[in-house]
Amino acid sequence: MDSIEEHIRGVQAGEADRFEPIVEAYQRQIYIYACRMLGCKQDAQDAVQDIFIKAFTKIGSFEAKSAFSSWLYKIAYHHCLNMLRKRTVRLRVGRLIRGAGVADSPEQTLERGWFSEPLEYAVSKLSGEERNLLVLRVFEEKPFAEIAEILDKSEGAVKKKYMRMRGKLVRLMEEKGGAEGCGTTNNSTKIEC
Repeated sequence: MDSIEEHIRGVQAGEADRFEPIVEAYQRQIYIYACRMLGCKQDAQDAVQDIFIKAFTKIGSFEAKSAFSSWLYKIAYHHCLNMLRKRTVRLRVGRLIRGAGVADSPEQTLERGWFSEPLEYAVSKLSGEERNLLVLRVFEEKPFAEIAEILDKSEGAVKKKYMRMRGKLVRLMEEKGGAEGCGTTNNSTKIEC
């Protein structure tokens, strides 16, 4: 059985068929990440396809000095951030045209039941970068060093941003009437350092 590194070297050498095992190894975790970032299964499915196409076309630039998963998450991060920006513009234009809000997808409605109302409110108010940091640290359980690599920032800067984001999340939850449990388990989500 070939390792992921051997498949990567094979793809870099022009053996396109060796990319399939790479997709199989990372597809699920990138899909879960995209779902958490985008909040919609259909958008996440589309994003995963685009992310792996980008990874395939850019694999020549991958250098083994960093982890392949960090490199792939960096591509996923930028892609999801761009999708969130486009969505925001689309929603604003849609509201101007229709004069009303856009209904949530069934997935968004279902996922609302997984979080407390204050937590859901707080997460919805985070910027794309803050939400990404939350997803990578809390849901994906990535260490600060790997998050720093994904975001092209120093580990200290990432820790500082995380602490600010965490404080903002707590303030927003208090604003909505429920920050009790922060730092401990709140439904199924744990916000910690």
